[in-house]
Amino acid sequence: MNGLVLTMFIFVVVIGIALLIFISLTRRSGRPLDPEKYRSRWLAITQGSNATPESWQFAIMNADKLLDSALKERGVSGATMGERLKNAGPHIRNIDNVWRAHKLRNRIAHDDGVTVTKRQANEALKIFKQALIDLGAL
Repeated sequence: MNGLVLTMFIFVVVIGIALLIFISLTRRSGRPLDPEKYRSRWLAITQGSNATPESWQFAIMNADKLLDSALKERGVSGATMGERLKNAGPHIRNIDNVWRAHKLRNRIAHDDGVTVTKRQANEALKIFKQALIDLGAL
């Protein structure tokens, strides 16, 4: 009888651990993203980014916002975009590039007189796009 009780106890503990792991993994990945919603928003961002340096800056700001929305929707924890990026490593292949693009966005948002070249804008948009692909948004 003691052997049966011990076996049942071990079984319950193993099932409990498996359930906790399952909950942890599903919470971390969040719900699946709607690629069509993100594609249409991405298209609107990139279509408006060809004319002027101001439009390039606006596109970078909006691409950063779109990535932040995807991170939130995927369940990446953090109160700010910076905190979410710190926790996004498992979801995004080249997080260092994303940090670089996000820092450019911060310079645009917070520093007066920042000028962005077409090359910088294209590179930042390419980085944001890849991060969105990595998250399953595009």
